[in-house]
Amino acid sequence: MKTNQTHDTQHSQMGELGAECLTEPPLKFAGDRLHVDPKTGIARYGPASLGEEKHPADISIGFVGSGRTVDAARRWLQRTSQGVTGDTSNSLPDFPGFLHDRGFFSSLRHPSELVERITAQEIRQLMRRRRVAHRFEDAVCLVSEKLRLLSQRDQRPDLVILALPDDLVRCTARVKFSDPDRGVVFRNLRRALKAEVMRHGLPTQILLPRVTEARPDARNVDHISRVAWNLYTGMFYKAGGVPWRPTALRADTCYVGVSFYRPLGSTDNRLHTAVAQAFDDLGVGLILRGPDFQWDRSRDGPSPHLEADAAKHLLELVLRRYRAEVKREPARVVVHKTSRFWSDELAGFQDALKEIDQFDLVAVRPTSELRLTRAGNYPPLRGTLFSLGSFSCLYTTGYISALRTYPHGHVPSPLQIADHHGDTAVAELANEILVLTKMNWNSAGFAGALPITVRFSQRVGDIMREIPEDREPAPQFKFYI
Repeated sequence: MKTNQTHDTQHSQMGELGAECLTEPPLKFAGDRLHVDPKTGIARYGPASLGEEKHPADISIGFVGSGRTVDAARRWLQRTSQGVTGDTSNSLPDFPGFLHDRGFFSSLRHPSELVERITAQEIRQLMRRRRVAHRFEDAVCLVSEKLRLLSQRDQRPDLVILALPDDLVRCTARVKFSDPDRGVVFRNLRRALKAEVMRHGLPTQILLPRVTEARPDARNVDHISRVAWNLYTGMFYKAGGVPWRPTALRADTCYVGVSFYRPLGSTDNRLHTAVAQAFDDLGVGLILRGPDFQWDRSRDGPSPHLEADAAKHLLELVLRRYRAEVKREPARVVVHKTSRFWSDELAGFQDALKEIDQFDLVAVRPTSELRLTRAGNYPPLRGTLFSLGSFSCLYTTGYISALRTYPHGHVPSPLQIADHHGDTAVAELANEILVLTKMNWNSAGFAGALPITVRFSQRVGDIMREIPEDREPAPQFKFYI
């Protein structure tokens, strides 16, 4: 194994190269049976919640869309729930189905009364709106009103499929417009809808005609088995199921991801809000909106950092919510973010954690400064941890031995453990990060590049910026995916 150095003089004096390959952490499925791969574990054993009281054996689905798109979505769900043949050329396994006797051991119901149609007349009225900002807002309000009506049914659906017509998506999916008070504003329909409709308390799944009406040989759509795996995994989680659970996370540990976002239309470059995503050792997450703070780019540089009071307040919010949910104090707190901890920020976090027995404040970020290469045709193994002096990196992507493949089309970059303040050895922190890359319940992929703490907090920030400051965001992550 050798290094590929872009800053060779910078790192050559940092000490000897050390490298090890961490064991791939298994996941827990039905009956506490283990497997490293989400797809294989579900296909063989069933989801982790199977046999538990919370397992959603019967899921009621509502629909919002036109007559055509709702019908296409229903037929697609009925067809794929039986199971889908995989793609052996791309190492994609069969999708086992979504019925009471296979796959997720859960069935979908499509009651005819749980449909709210978007009419052709409503689409025409949208298209008549000449200003793109007005058209966008009207589209979001239109879909939100349909969700409101579904939420008021005597029998509310567990999940709503947004089978949005092509005309609505084409004219509103991504818009850019000038506002006299907010300057240039960029809006994304998916994010705006998620932010708006969570007020009705119904999780949503977008399922567009380009998927439900796609030909088998369509080039712009993923293989139907991959689509089914990802879509049904997300739907199952949003309906209350647990696809899999992590192993190798320390009990009574609160995992927190912190990111920053600019509120929609803000013209003040210094005003940002911190977002935190807190997890327990079973992977259960909660969303929190942290305090606003001032960011002086000329002083702080390209990465925002919290002042001491804001950092303390943010973690106090997290700990308060953790105690309310778990009914006890965490024995350990782990904070992940992508920028280094500045002195004031560090002091604030440490002040909030003074009553906690153990904590780790960790900055992780992708890097291309230092890479490893392997002899042969394959990239480094996922789980490879290497260090050069104080410089430590972990490959969270790479060749996956369990799958005998490298599922990405680009040269993998490791995550640098760029900053660490706390009690735990780097190898143990890296192992936790590996586990947390496998906790995205919105996909059945083997793992992501980032730990779910960081990935979720960034995803939440994208949606949180659409939520007005005077409205409390929903705390459950199912409303953000």
